[in-house]
Amino acid sequence: MEERLKELKEEALQLVEKAANLKELNGIRVSYLGKKGPITEVLKGMGKLSPEERPKMGALANEVRDTIAKAIENKQAVLEEEEVQRKLAAEKIDVTLPGRPVKVGNAHPLIRIIEEIEDLFIGMGYTVAEGPEVETDYYNFEALNLPKGHPARDMQDSFYITEDILMRTHTSPMQARVMEKNKGKGPVKIIVPGKVYRRDNDDATHSHQFTQIEGLVVDENIRLSDLKGTLEVFAKKIFGEDREIRLRPSFFPFTEPSVEMDISCKICGGDGCSVCKGTGWIEILGAGMVHPNVLEMSGYDPKKYTGFAFGMGPERIAMLKYGIDDIRHFYTNDIRFLKQFSVHE
Repeated sequence: MEERLKELKEEALQLVEKAANLKELNGIRVSYLGKKGPITEVLKGMGKLSPEERPKMGALANEVRDTIAKAIENKQAVLEEEEVQRKLAAEKIDVTLPGRPVKVGNAHPLIRIIEEIEDLFIGMGYTVAEGPEVETDYYNFEALNLPKGHPARDMQDSFYITEDILMRTHTSPMQARVMEKNKGKGPVKIIVPGKVYRRDNDDATHSHQFTQIEGLVVDENIRLSDLKGTLEVFAKKIFGEDREIRLRPSFFPFTEPSVEMDISCKICGGDGCSVCKGTGWIEILGAGMVHPNVLEMSGYDPKKYTGFAFGMGPERIAMLKYGIDDIRHFYTNDIRFLKQFSVHE
């Protein structure tokens, strides 16, 4: 029995020394020190020994167990350290290498135009107002001098949700909402950027969803000359100081008189080219003096207060400013298109 215990010790120590990894080492632990291991099997025969030999064999067995356990513990520490070193070598970072470039996004051209226009008008004393995109028929039409059955409603094919609720066709409903909130007191000086919706066939110059920026000023003694001066400042700041404007008579149900504004063609300088169709001018927005009916329906005395309003499409302004030839580029998320508008431009 003594010889067998010594053989098992030598055998186990050799296997421990040769163990290449922690899994293999754990297998040796279980094989030699487990309840079903060879050392336990040897000790089962101690009953055949004399009383004098039993203490000696028990002490030897414990020594063999402790020696094997200590060897396994030492080997485990060596293998764990080797594993740590391997991981460190595999995960080593060369801090001298240049950093990986981080792609920086660009501001969308529409957002850039809207923010540029907002900054301009905020500097002129305007505030930015926002309203619901799902609007009532009253605010979208009736409060803007477009009663039910009015022929001018045919100009705007709409997305109706119910008989009285629709996706707003313009940002003009905020005119009525803001004036109602002010309860007939001036002044009012706002711009309203936002999305609008119309049943239109999508092509190079039309979209069923687009953006508008509405402007409204209401106070005592507001004149058409104030509107012209405001639009002239806008045109020169957005398109360049050399731009000229002209106002042409037009019709909008919520303004009287109504005008459309053109800017001189940047390409030909007003001489006439294919871009301006030989006229030297490019239409840019619609405007006019707020209709007395709109003022009255919103709680203002049209004999005391007057005002002007204008509405522009940021898509059209961006197309003219950046030379974009298709409105669909704004909505197709083509990274090649968006990359052209660098934040460092």
